[in-house]
Amino acid sequence: MSDACGCGPDEPVGEKAEEHEPERLWQVKELQFAAVSGVFLLAALIAGWADTAQPVELALEAAALLAGAYTFVPSTLKRLVKGKIGVGTLMTIAAVGAVILGEVGEAAMLAFLFSISEGLEEYSLARTRRGLRALLSLVPAQATILRDGTETTVSPAELRVGDRMLVKPGERIATDGTIRDGRTALDVSAITGESVPVEAGPGSEVFAGSINGTGVLEVEVTTTAEDNSLARIVRIVEAEQARKGASQRLADRIAKPLVPGIMIAAALIAVIGSLLGDPVTWIERALVVLVAASPCALAISVPVAVVAAVGAASKLGVLVKGGAALEALGAVRGVALDKTGTLTANRPAVIEVATTNGASRDQVLHLAAALEARSEHPLARAILAAVDEVTPASDVEAVTGAGLTGRLDGRTLRLGRPGWLDPGALAADVQRMQQAGATAVLVEDNGQIVGAIAVRDELRPEAAEVVAQLRRDGYHVAMLTGDNHATANALAKDVGIDAEDVHAELRPEDKARLIQTLRGQRSTAMVGDGVNDAPALATADLGIAMGAMGTDVAIETADVALMGEDLRHLPQAFTHARRARRIMLQNVGLSLGLIVALMPLALFGILGLAAVVLVHELAEVVVIANGVRAGRAKTLQLAGIRSQTPSTPSAVGASS
Repeated sequence: MSDACGCGPDEPVGEKAEEHEPERLWQVKELQFAAVSGVFLLAALIAGWADTAQPVELALEAAALLAGAYTFVPSTLKRLVKGKIGVGTLMTIAAVGAVILGEVGEAAMLAFLFSISEGLEEYSLARTRRGLRALLSLVPAQATILRDGTETTVSPAELRVGDRMLVKPGERIATDGTIRDGRTALDVSAITGESVPVEAGPGSEVFAGSINGTGVLEVEVTTTAEDNSLARIVRIVEAEQARKGASQRLADRIAKPLVPGIMIAAALIAVIGSLLGDPVTWIERALVVLVAASPCALAISVPVAVVAAVGAASKLGVLVKGGAALEALGAVRGVALDKTGTLTANRPAVIEVATTNGASRDQVLHLAAALEARSEHPLARAILAAVDEVTPASDVEAVTGAGLTGRLDGRTLRLGRPGWLDPGALAADVQRMQQAGATAVLVEDNGQIVGAIAVRDELRPEAAEVVAQLRRDGYHVAMLTGDNHATANALAKDVGIDAEDVHAELRPEDKARLIQTLRGQRSTAMVGDGVNDAPALATADLGIAMGAMGTDVAIETADVALMGEDLRHLPQAFTHARRARRIMLQNVGLSLGLIVALMPLALFGILGLAAVVLVHELAEVVVIANGVRAGRAKTLQLAGIRSQTPSTPSAVGASS
C-alpha cells in the first residue's frame, strides 16, 4: 500500500531480506513499532484532555515519536550517507523541524503514519520472497542415477553434467537433460504452459520440474541444479523484483528534487535573513518553512485513496497488492496475455469427431472411452467427459509414446497418435484438426480406422469480448504462450488477436525477454496463471495472475490477482484503477499545492507555526475525503458478454 506514496524502503527489494521473514501482519517489526507509537499518541491525547501536567503529555508524545521514528530514521540516515534521497528524508527533516519548534505531537503523528506505511511495504515484500520458494518445490528431493551399472539415489544438488538419470513413471525430473533411452508423454505445463502432454523420445530435451508419464526414461544431465530451468526462473524473478524495488515510486520521484530544494530554501532564509535582520526571527521562520513543507497531506492522502480503491477492487473480484500496483494498473497501455489457463479454461475438451468406414460419432467416442476408462491422461479426461456411459475395455496396455491397445467384445482396439496409426481416409481431417490447434488421436477397430478425435483447450466463453473491450479502451493486446504455433494462431484468430501479436513456443526466460521488448514500446501488464509465467509477471510493469486457476508462485509473484476464473474482471480492474489513479494524482496535486502556498506565507511571517499546523490538519481532512471517493466501484457491463459462446472453427458444431 505504501508504495504509491513512496512510503516504502528506498533500497532494492533484496537488500532487506531477512533470515526469518514475517508470515503474519502483526509479526512485521515496523507495524509493531507503529502500534506502540499509536498507543503512546492516544495516551498523550487523553492526557491533554484530562488536563494532566504538561511534562506527562510531552513525555508520551516523545515516546510515540521515538517508536515511530525507529522504523525509518536509521535507514534514512544510512541512505543519506550514500547520497540517496527519498520521501523518508523529507519526513525526517519535517519531524526534526517540528521538534525544534516545540511541536513534538506533530512530529510524532508524522512518524506514526510513516511507520505504518513502512510496515505494510515490508509485509508485501516478505510475501513475495516466500512465494519464490514454492518454485523450488517442483524439484524432487531425490534423483536416481546410473553409475557403474547400478542405481544410486542422490540429491539433485549432487547431479553433474553427463550423469544418467533414471526417471520412472509419475516422477518429476530433477534437472534439465536429454532423453537417451525411452519414450513417454511429458507433463511440461509447469515449464512451458502447454496444457496437453508432449510426446518425448530419444534426443528430446527435458526440463526440471516436468512430470514423466508412463514410460521409464534414461536422461543425460545437461545442467546442474544451480543452473536448470527452475533456477533460472528464480533468478529472473529476483532480479526483476529488485528492479521494481529500486525504481523511483511516486513520492520518491517528488521527493528527489523537493528535499534538496526545501533544504536550500530554508538555509538561504536563515542565512540571508540573519544578515539583514534579527537572526532568531529568521532562523525560526526557516524552521516554520520546513514544517510548512512537510508532506503531511501527501503521507496520508495517497494511502487513503489506495485503501479505498483496493477494497473496492476486491468487490470486483480483483486483489491489488498495494499502491504501486494500483498506480501501475491505471497506467499500463499494453496487455500481454498467456494462453493456457488465461485465455483458455485449461480443460481440454473434444471439439470434433471425424468418422469413416461406416462408424458413427458416438461409436468412435464409445470405443475411445473404453480404452481411456482407467487412464489419468488429460486427453482421456476430455474423451470420457464427451460420453454418457463407459464400458471399459479389457487387456488394456499402454504403448509408450504412441497410445493404447485393448479388447472389447472380442475385438482388438487401438487408440493413438497419427504416425503410430495410419489415418488413411482421414488424413485430410487430421491435418485440418492440427491446423486448428487441436491434438488429434485416431481410433482403430479390428485393424480398421474408424475415426479421429480432436481435443483442444478451448477459449473461455468471455475471452473474445474481453479482448475486444481492451482494444476499444485503447490497450495493445498480445498473446504469449509456450504452446505450438498452430494452436496459438488458431486460438488467437478466434479471440481477435492479430497474428503479428502472437508469440508461441516460448520458454519462461523467452517470455521475460519478450516482455522487456514490449515494455520498451509502452507500459505493459502481463496476465498469466502458472509457474512458467513467473519471470514474465515479475519483468512486466505490472503482473496479473489468474487467481482460482493460478499457482501459488504466479499469485505471489504478481502485483494483481484476479480472484476467480472470470476474465471480465480484467477490463473492470483497468477501468477502476484508472479512476483511482486520477484521484491519487489529484491528492498529490493538492498536497504539493498546499506546500507551495504555505512556504511563502511562512517565509514572510503571515502564518506562524500554529496556523501552519492547523492548515495542514484541514488539508488532511480534504484529501482524505477526496481519497475515499476511490472506494466507489462500478461493474463494467460488456456488450453481449453474457450470451457469448466460444468462438471455434466451424467443425466445432459436430462436437459435444
